[in-house]
Parts: sequence; structure tokens; C-alpha cells
Amino acid sequence: MARHEMDAPPGIYGLMAEFPDPTSLIMATRRTHEEGYRNIDAYSPFPIHELVEAFHAHDHRVQRNVLVGGLLGMFSGFGLCYWVSAIAYPLNIGGRPFNSWPAFIPVTFELTILFASFAAVLSWILLSGLPMPYHPVFNVPRFAEIASEKGFFLTIESTDPKFDRRRTEDFLKGLGAREINEIAH
Repeated sequence: MARHEMDAPPGIYGLMAEFPDPTSLIMATRRTHEEGYRNIDAYSPFPIHELVEAFHAHDHRVQRNVLVGGLLGMFSGFGLCYWVSAIAYPLNIGGRPFNSWPAFIPVTFELTILFASFAAVLSWILLSGLPMPYHPVFNVPRFAEIASEKGFFLTIESTDPKFDRRRTEDFLKGLGAREINEIAH
């Protein structure tokens, strides 16, 4: 059993710290990442773009999946048009060649957009962990009360390799947290 698994009480999801304002949350997130914690998350009632940099979150999986979906749609659209016009039902219309690619552009474009859109939505849903009907952070009453209105929260999950119940709590206190709560599963 790993050391951090022995230190975390059973049934604990992690620790949640509340901060008074967005600037404090950003600074705390930066310091937490610099300290070596990686299984962290931040919550605020509005988007804070600096948090992406504070997390060093540069996940490009959705963009890659959209590119792959678009390319798959492009090749499918062009391939379908080519197969229909040149192989399955070749018709000589006005003396043009069977592989008249300018006529294939609208179908190719539409299937590119369609497949890329499906890839974007499916990637976003699956990589976001949805559907998730319930999240343990709602077990903290303070979070449930003010998170969507005026709360700025940082969580460190107990699955983090660096998580130690006492040291992590002391670390969060040192960041200037207003309140620290244990998150039960």
C-alpha cells in the first residue's frame, strides 16, 4: 500500500480550502502546483482564465479529436462522392470526367464539419467525466451554500501522490485559506 493511501482516512475524497477572492485563489493554485500537487481542482462562480495557467493545464485532447474527426469526415465525404460518381454509378454528363472533384467539395465540406462537431461534443462529454450525477464536493455544506454565488474554493484530492492529511491541511492554512473542510465520499 502506498504511503499516501495509509495517511488518508478511508472515505475521504480530499481537502477543500475556501479563499476570499479570485486573486487569492489564483495565487493559492499556483503555489499548490509549484509545491507538487497535481490532483487539484478550483471552483469559482465565474470563469477565471488565469486559473488555466496556474494549473498548467494544457490538455489538447479535444482539439486533436476534432482534427481527427474533421479529417475522417473529409475523407469519408470525398470517398463517398468518388465511389458514387466513378465506381458505383458512373454517368457521363456533358463529357466531364467521372472524377470531377469540384462537384465533390460541398459534400466533403459538410461531412468534415459534421464529423468534427460530433468529435468535439463526444470528446468534451467523455473527457469531462460526464455524465456525473453527483460529486463529493457537494458533501461540504459551505460549498453547497455559496459556490455558485460568491465562493472561491481549491480542492486537493486524497489520490494525489503528495497528499498527507496533516501536511496538506497545514499547507492550505499557510496559503491563507479562510476555511478548510474535509470532503467525504
